[in-house]
Amino acid sequence: MKRRKRYTPKQKAAIVLEVLREERSITQIASEYGIHPNLIYKWKKEGLENFHEVYEDHKQEKRVIQERHQKEKENLYAQIGRLTTQVNWLKKNLALITSKSERKQMIEKKN
Repeated sequence: MKRRKRYTPKQKAAIVLEVLREERSITQIASEYGIHPNLIYKWKKEGLENFHEVYEDHKQEKRVIQERHQKEKENLYAQIGRLTTQVNWLKKNLALITSKSERKQMIEKKN
């Protein structure tokens, strides 16, 4: 069984740029790369439709993601701090409040 060759986005872009230069026909380019001409037409159409994305500012999106990540990180650190404090309090006070036999009775045997 013949495996389908996969092309990276860079390879696709290079092929589409070659088509846009119009130095050779699409059928010539297709035969050189061993690709069906319809696939090249599809890549060309997708490239032209999404060409504007090359010039869009993705820095704003990155900043929003970084801010969201930072807030989530701060919340997690705060939660870790609260839980650590609670565990330490329980460790100190459990020994003072109950005897060893009472603590054993608190343990669920199923767990």
